[in-house]
Amino acid sequence: MNPLLFTVALLGVFALLNMYISKRLIAHLDISTKHKRNFRLFLYINLLGILLYALGRYYINVPGWLYFLFSLPIGILFLLFCTTLVYDISRVILNCIPLSSTRRKFFKRSLDASSFAVASSLSLSAIYEAKHVEVQKVSIKIKNLQTPYKIMQISDTHIGGLIDKEFIKNIVFKANACNPDLVVITGDLVDIDVQKADPILQELKALKAKYGTYYIVGNHEYFHSIEKIIAAVKSLGIKVLENENIYIGEKGQGFNLAGVYDLFGYRAKKYLPDITKALQSIQNSPTVLLAHQPRFLEEVAGGVDLVLSGHTHGGQIYPFRFLVSLQQPYISGLHQHTKDLQIYVNKGTGFWGPPMRLGSSAEITDISIMPA
Repeated sequence: MNPLLFTVALLGVFALLNMYISKRLIAHLDISTKHKRNFRLFLYINLLGILLYALGRYYINVPGWLYFLFSLPIGILFLLFCTTLVYDISRVILNCIPLSSTRRKFFKRSLDASSFAVASSLSLSAIYEAKHVEVQKVSIKIKNLQTPYKIMQISDTHIGGLIDKEFIKNIVFKANACNPDLVVITGDLVDIDVQKADPILQELKALKAKYGTYYIVGNHEYFHSIEKIIAAVKSLGIKVLENENIYIGEKGQGFNLAGVYDLFGYRAKKYLPDITKALQSIQNSPTVLLAHQPRFLEEVAGGVDLVLSGHTHGGQIYPFRFLVSLQQPYISGLHQHTKDLQIYVNKGTGFWGPPMRLGSSAEITDISIMPA
């Protein structure tokens, strides 16, 4: 995506949200004109913060603590918008209930106060949740698998901005502590110019697994010179699966690990996913497919036992979950898609945009695949 186009679109969307919050929340609050003016000033400052966030992401270098402050307004304004929506509906319902003027005024003030309390609490909780990455343990039974294997899945780190060297170092430490047979990284690894990301990417060299580390691209790699990102990852000693497969384990005792380019390749008109090519010459053993977006299931006709995906962030900030569900068949967790095909969707190891998660904790996944 063109950085300028992204910046303009981002500002446009949040300018509309600002207008809605101003007209449907602030205008109806039982507070003084001065306080309403200060509240609207707060909204304008947040809008300025979103502009500075975009500039800091694409055009200028800013200190980490300042970038953190610039990142917050996206989440804050979105949660304020959701609060305003609930407030708006509640206020209409309250006006329809026959009450005395005294009781109506009491309930109205209670609604005002609770709206502020909820918005503030949710924002603080979301900031806290984004900083903590859980190790999610999952056991998956696969037909015809002869030997159990442990796979560590990392997804959607979005290196850049607040996802720094220490964050990745911590992820590597947690992954290694699980003593995996292999590590898979299912896309959206880098979200800045790869030269800026290189010192952070170097931390991935410390990943330890019996059969190595494997990587597929996500949609965000297409925004930042996908060719350079693939080359950079290969230089770390990580195998990039580019519409291809590799056999893991001893012959007859292991499984095929396949990987495809992301669906965004169709729009970018380069690095197109090709499931047929990815499954060429697979051995007579179960197959695990790495595909960044869950909706890649539409292209899987057969020959795959388990798909490992990411992309959705589990919705990241809960109300977004409903929007994501309009595009993706699964948002998070393990699902039996058909009789012979399962999918696990990682909620994301990092975050995109605001350093906030609500109702969708960050994860690295400790997946044990077992004989059925």
